[in-house]
Amino acid sequence: MPLPRVSRRDLSYFLFSQHFSDGLRITLAILLPALLGAQWGQLAEGITISTGAVCLSVTDTPGPLSHRRNGLLAALVLVFLGALITGAVAPYRLGLGVVVVGLSFVLTMLLVWGARAGAVGSATLLGMVLTLAHPPVGWLAVLLHAGLLALGGVWYLLLALVQGRVQPYRAAQQALGECLHAVAGFLTLKAAFYNPATNLDDDYRRLVAQQVIVSDRQEAVRDLIFRTRQIVTESTSAGRRLVLTFTETVDLYEHITAGYYDYAALRTAFGDTGILYEIQAFIGRLATDLDYLGSAVLANRAYGSPPPDRLPELTRLQARINALPAPDPGAGVSALVLKKILVNLRDLHQRVTSIRRYFDEAQAADTAPDPGRVASHTQFVARQELEWSAFAQNLTLSSSVFRHAVRMAVACTVAYAVAELLWHGQHNYWILMTVTFMLKPGFSLTRERNIQRISGTLVGGVLGVLILWAVPSGDVRFLFLLVFMVVAYSFQRIKYLVTVVFLTAYLLIMFSFLGLSYLGVIQERLTDTALGCAIALATAYVLFPRWEGDQLPTLLAATLRANLAYLRQLADRLAGREVAPTTYRLLRKDVYVASANLAAAFQRMLSEPRRTRRHPTEVHEFVVLNHILSANISALTTTWQDDTTPNPAVPPDGRRLLTSAQAALSKSLGLLAAAPPTLAPPDPTAPTVPLLNGVSADAQVDTVTPDRTLAEQLAFLQKVSADLSRVTESLAA
Repeated sequence: MPLPRVSRRDLSYFLFSQHFSDGLRITLAILLPALLGAQWGQLAEGITISTGAVCLSVTDTPGPLSHRRNGLLAALVLVFLGALITGAVAPYRLGLGVVVVGLSFVLTMLLVWGARAGAVGSATLLGMVLTLAHPPVGWLAVLLHAGLLALGGVWYLLLALVQGRVQPYRAAQQALGECLHAVAGFLTLKAAFYNPATNLDDDYRRLVAQQVIVSDRQEAVRDLIFRTRQIVTESTSAGRRLVLTFTETVDLYEHITAGYYDYAALRTAFGDTGILYEIQAFIGRLATDLDYLGSAVLANRAYGSPPPDRLPELTRLQARINALPAPDPGAGVSALVLKKILVNLRDLHQRVTSIRRYFDEAQAADTAPDPGRVASHTQFVARQELEWSAFAQNLTLSSSVFRHAVRMAVACTVAYAVAELLWHGQHNYWILMTVTFMLKPGFSLTRERNIQRISGTLVGGVLGVLILWAVPSGDVRFLFLLVFMVVAYSFQRIKYLVTVVFLTAYLLIMFSFLGLSYLGVIQERLTDTALGCAIALATAYVLFPRWEGDQLPTLLAATLRANLAYLRQLADRLAGREVAPTTYRLLRKDVYVASANLAAAFQRMLSEPRRTRRHPTEVHEFVVLNHILSANISALTTTWQDDTTPNPAVPPDGRRLLTSAQAALSKSLGLLAAAPPTLAPPDPTAPTVPLLNGVSADAQVDTVTPDRTLAEQLAFLQKVSADLSRVTESLAA
């Protein structure tokens, strides 16, 4: 299997990313105390301080500085208390077992207050487990150990806060650059639809998967920009440019999504002319321009050379389109569709050019963001209130967090028993540590993490042994240790497999500096990893398993509800009723988020055991039809939302079609509400609904091309809505 090609731009994205800067900060926070301790003859104390920094780094997930600070402070207190309690009962096996079970349950329940609170629980669990590596004896030793852990936490906290204060806009710039990179990737995948040689069904699968990534990146930018007061309220040039560029990026993504056409008909009518390849190439160049913009924003540098002028290319493309002969009338599409595509390309080019204003400080300063849009920023970010009653309210089997906490407690009990009674290794606490980090709320993620942990440990063990065998020089080994640490901590939130490989290798090198036999260490680590992964995977499979298929009805209903509200705003707009810009953008955001959540759950479901999958063919068809519906609603909305464009006169048939489309979506919502809590497994003897180029065969019948009238466009919306209703009937049967 060939290795993926890494371009200079890909390398630039990594080196200037939040992930790499996090890797550098974590490496510095861990390495410096240990080195100073060794220099002063207090290596054990230095390692304990480094361990405290490791624990707090777990909870330092990306987000506004105030949220990071609060999470780090909470973790600091809990890590200290957890180490104190664990150290106090460590001499008593039964008491320690009770503490392990109790803390694993309570700390996992912190997930009721959100992902950051869950990370605080994970950090505390890590501190508890690492305390078991060398349990302190006596109260003074326990206090000293917990205090050194807290000192390491304070050191990491100060490092993170100082970096955030010195570079207040850096995290938002990095998130915005990565968002532009994701949108550029979406545009590249969109270009593939104009390639007659690709399979449209595969194109849709890749596009929907990228949609999940774009949604995650947009949420990350919203969280950073709209929750950071310094950005949204202070009139600084840097903050203004961040807000302006992000709003332009969201609008650009909407127009990319809205560019839906009957690609099968396009390929039939124009596949032999070569014009589609030229359109694909132009879109690809636009995506490259956008990607370069993202790289420059991420690196916080000027764009560099003058941007390429794409207007002559558009002029040549227009001439090529005008020179084409009319297609066969039987193709179901006219030459007008190419002209509409050209209009869409001009619009995309103009929007990419507008984003380039980010680098023109004077122009950006003169172009203030929409005041109403900034004032309503709190509506675009979800609030996570710290309500103490939520903990008690979730102490029921109907709560997914409670079921996960029970699984964690049981798995930790088994891991503790195995480590104490069956396997007496020098580092058998690794079994418990593996369980706490491998057991996830959903089975699919638990399975994926376990596979990556085992394979990464194997590869990392081989890599570490090769380094230790081939490199006798201690200085060179230390250099490898440093590089492996940075890589491991840089990839921990994006490529867990890479993290495990380099984490294992650097641990082997570190243990060699401590005088341990690296062959014995790798043998024990492999054994402990295998035992921990087996316990985590078995617990996730047997005890209250959370299958993605069981979550689908809720996600399907949320997607339908979002699209129904999105369709209603179009109906209001066409009826002459005013739709507030903030209301429209909130509805658009709801559609994107709900669609991304559904697509992500569908992808996870496909990695679960076959018997647990629920109607994969129909769910895939639903996802694609949902994408087509929202794209067409966006296309019509963007046509008529401009104040300078008068609303068209909607014929009576058009109003009936809109009403029928809304009724079809409402009926689908009712079907899901009346369905059982879980979807029935598919009947292997029943015929499946075939997909034709990513759209159901029924949806392709009478599909109207983009040169249709408004009434015909509304007819297409009604048709897709009816097909969604038909698929929903199959899912809710």
